Amino acid sequence: MLQRDNIPGAGTAASRSPRLVRFMDIELELAPDVLVPREETELLGRNAVARLGGPTEPVTVIDMCCGSGNLALGIAAAVPLARVWGADLTDSTVALARRNAERLSLQERVVIRQGDLFAALDGAGLEGGVDMIVCNPPYISTARLAGDSAHLLESEPREAFDGGPYGISIHQRLIRDAAAFLKPGGWLLFEFGEGQDRQAAALIARTKAYEAVSFADDAQGKPRVAIVRRLEEGSAR
Repeated sequence: MLQRDNIPGAGTAASRSPRLVRFMDIELELAPDVLVPREETELLGRNAVARLGGPTEPVTVIDMCCGSGNLALGIAAAVPLARVWGADLTDSTVALARRNAERLSLQERVVIRQGDLFAALDGAGLEGGVDMIVCNPPYISTARLAGDSAHLLESEPREAFDGGPYGISIHQRLIRDAAAFLKPGGWLLFEFGEGQDRQAAALIARTKAYEAVSFADDAQGKPRVAIVRRLEEGSAR
């Protein structure tokens, strides 16, 4: 369960202590301009670890929109044979994720790249060889961020929430482009907002690159994580 630590003086000029949060079974440093991990993202992380199981050979994982590095590092800590590539867009986010990898002594197995989604991984030679891709993308519509969800922007960055006009702009690109990186039978897991499960299923079906999707539910019984596999070579839906 996600748990934030209470640190005296955190966030004040009187203290240089970093703000820390527990996610899965690790402790992460946070920064004001990076998304605070939610319980739904821990649901995503634990489902990812369960699908990887206890591999007997090295596995390759991508954490797209990695933020503080929480998913990349949580998975790497839980799966010692995992080599994880994290990617995000902004300087501050990438710097924080790299700092967290060093704090946890996981920098040898967790590589953080900067760029626009999969463009961050250009030249890494990962196409067709990835066992799993996980992603917690922005998924709140621009209109909602100007209305009933505007409070989210009081303490966290717009980039962490704004999913475009319908809240699924990043999902569209993720689902389309992930297929080129996944091995046949490789896993794609991603978080989405309440009530977006039908949109997620439709986007997955449209690519004709994946098996039927399943969902993981949150504590309220609402679907919040999509779980799907890349079709095996020669398979037809």
